[in-house]
Amino acid sequence: MKSAIVLKVAAIAAVAVLAGCQDLKPLQAEVADLKSQVSRLQSDVAAAKSSADQANSTAQSANQAASGAQSTANQALAAAQAAQSSVDATNEKIDRMFRRSISK
Repeated sequence: MKSAIVLKVAAIAAVAVLAGCQDLKPLQAEVADLKSQVSRLQSDVAAAKSSADQANSTAQSANQAASGAQSTANQALAAAQAAQSSVDATNEKIDRMFRRSISK
């Protein structure tokens, strides 16, 4: 009696396992699809990282160029201020000479 029940349970288990095996094929296809998606995502992430690194390098170069331009602008401002001082001094000399010639 017990062996008949065990035999029936084993048969039901075998049918369930075989039915489960049939359901594994779609799951295997989904797993393969997910693996290919992960592979594509990894290459996309690598490309994005490469682009970000390149953008960072370009930004650093632009920052250095801007610093150089600021330095040149500061030098030009200093030269312009010195030139203006020289012009002011020359104008003052001319004014004094003009005043002397008028007062004589």
